[in-house]
Amino acid sequence: MEEEFKAGEIGNEVPLPPEDLPEPMPAPEPPHEPEEEVHSLADNVRSLTPMQLVAKRFFRSKLSIVGLCIIIFLFAFCWLGPLFSPYGEETIDRETDRLDVIVTAIEVEVTDENGDVVLDENGEPETFIVYRVQRSQMDIDRLAGASAEHWFGTTKEGYDVFTRIMYGGRVSLSLSLIVVILETVLGIIFGGLAGYFGKWVDTLIMRIVDIFSCIPSLPLLLIIGSVLEGVGVDPNNRIYFMMIFLTLFGWTGIARIVRGQILSLREQEFMVSATARGLSTSRKIFRHLVPNVMPQLIVSMTLGLGSIILMETSLSYLGLGVPLTKASWGGMINNVTDPQVLNNYLNIWVPPGICIVLAVLGFNFIGDGLRDAFDPKSKR
Repeated sequence: MEEEFKAGEIGNEVPLPPEDLPEPMPAPEPPHEPEEEVHSLADNVRSLTPMQLVAKRFFRSKLSIVGLCIIIFLFAFCWLGPLFSPYGEETIDRETDRLDVIVTAIEVEVTDENGDVVLDENGEPETFIVYRVQRSQMDIDRLAGASAEHWFGTTKEGYDVFTRIMYGGRVSLSLSLIVVILETVLGIIFGGLAGYFGKWVDTLIMRIVDIFSCIPSLPLLLIIGSVLEGVGVDPNNRIYFMMIFLTLFGWTGIARIVRGQILSLREQEFMVSATARGLSTSRKIFRHLVPNVMPQLIVSMTLGLGSIILMETSLSYLGLGVPLTKASWGGMINNVTDPQVLNNYLNIWVPPGICIVLAVLGFNFIGDGLRDAFDPKSKR
């Protein structure tokens, strides 16, 4: 009895044989749901490169688009327009060259071999009539108004104004682009050296920059223009001298920008890594530092184009630009030195003035748009 009691105590259950165990109930199957495709956020959002982000922010600004359209129109007008014009840059329309013909009758006495006056049957000196034909050419008479043949009329030299505006735009726009590129190259070289090496190199270059910044450029250019005219420099070559002098007085601003940016970038981690890799100085400056300064340089170059066009206009107006036979927007405005042209022939100097205003506004709009586009904090 004692053994039976022990076998029946709680906690001392007798195991049942496997054949007597109940079968386990199957686990309930979860409700069947349609399979959904799982997409990551990266699949729905297309990644953009930095330049694509800049372009997106640039075209978001309406003024930037307006400026870009203005510049494209001016370039197409100046480079493609002359292909459809019947006149050339130096073509004078003789039909508008109105000349006043003056005929003068002069009575001349007939003389013999000894110089004595020959008398006729009545004892009167024998004479004959000589007709002298003179053409009195008046500059103001060569000015023709707007017509179907000449949309903006002709100048006092007989040139077609509409065609001259096209060729003048080539000179003004090309000169501004070339000068900006030369200024940027000089600014990158000197600003990069000053910002990277520092110490006495920075001091020397910055003092040179200060000297050029203190020189009054316009009076000096007037003196240089007078000297070039005095030594007999070919007027067709003046534009090259103008490019050189504008470049010499315009690179200092670019150099300051490059120097300031490189001073803040040369201690960054990527520059420490470049130094550890043993890269050369020129490679570190022009392959690592300068590309990081390009956004600021692009904005500065774009805004500088307008100022160079205005400077070229001023020099051409003062007679230091291209010769009279060549066209430039500033040279065409030089016609206002004639009071009669200024007051009565607006068709000669107003259209090139409008082109100058449009070009400067277009470049400034593009520069403002690029400045906002390169700024990641911009909300425009």
